[in-house]
Amino acid sequence: MTLTRTDDYTRADGRSLRLTFAEPDGSIRGGLVVLHEGEGVTDGVRLLVAGLAGEGWLTVAPHIEGVGEDHGLTQQDVLDATDSTLAWLVEHGVQADLLGVVGFDLGGSAALVVASHRKLGAAVSVGGQGVSELPALVEIAGKLTSPWLGIYGDAGDESGALDVERLRDAAASAGVVTNVVRYPGANHRFDADPGAAAEAWQRTLNWFDAHLR
Repeated sequence: MTLTRTDDYTRADGRSLRLTFAEPDGSIRGGLVVLHEGEGVTDGVRLLVAGLAGEGWLTVAPHIEGVGEDHGLTQQDVLDATDSTLAWLVEHGVQADLLGVVGFDLGGSAALVVASHRKLGAAVSVGGQGVSELPALVEIAGKLTSPWLGIYGDAGDESGALDVERLRDAAASAGVVTNVVRYPGANHRFDADPGAAAEAWQRTLNWFDAHLR
């Protein structure tokens, strides 16, 4: 199984960031940034990093300070951490058109923020929290600059399902390819429906396969 490593990375301008990453065993197809959930870089995030590396992607998760609503995570925190992580990937030989971002849970919302402010090869949000938060995602979805896939569960949450439909409509007005998939039997963490979780994983791989080439 692919193993993860954690190192401190310092850019030429002096900014530093802790990164957890995994390298493919064979040739590198491209580079992916994994934006973590509210609890930080957990064992689950490390498994995701390792799993994507096992598919051929050089995969790295930045340790973003201030995660979780109580800590005041801002849009700029997300963009700064992502920019540094993208710089790390480029320094490791990944071409700019082969860069993507994926986020899970809170990181899913963060991935949409990045996809609306940075031009990447592909972006995926899985089970993002607070469609109306960090900032109001419906307001920025129409400004997407990266091909974006949103995967959401709405079990028992009618208002959340309506927000996702608003998000779908907003994203469709962007000048890039977008797709939004809903799973009525899954919650926002995708741990209530193993079948939905497995399909969401495959959809994520397919999205990167299609757009990062």
